[in-house]
Amino acid sequence: QVQLVESGGGLVQPGGSLRLSCATSGSLFSFYAVGWYRQAPGKQRELVALILSGISTNDADSVKGRFTISRDNAKNTVDLQMNSLKPEGTAVYYCNVKAVGAIYWGQGTQVTVSS
Repeated sequence: QVQLVESGGGLVQPGGSLRLSCATSGSLFSFYAVGWYRQAPGKQRELVALILSGISTNDADSVKGRFTISRDNAKNTVDLQMNSLKPEGTAVYYCNVKAVGAIYWGQGTQVTVSS
């Protein structure tokens, strides 16, 4: 069973930055996709950013140019650098990894963008 532990959430003012980190209990080479999703109150969970096959990235249009996903294979972590945050970015952010035949989620970390 793979465990994912997110950290780095909190309260930030509009225009500010946060860096989320996801520590995985397994090697990142075990997963063909690693990424971040978010769920705002009353809305469905949506993709934020994804690294596929260790190379390509796929970011939601709403975060392009502001959010950057990265992975550290030595530390088995997946980070999300979020800049120029907007109030609509308020949500619970979830780490997600996909292996053949299995999908794993973290417990989520709250990000609140408010003045």
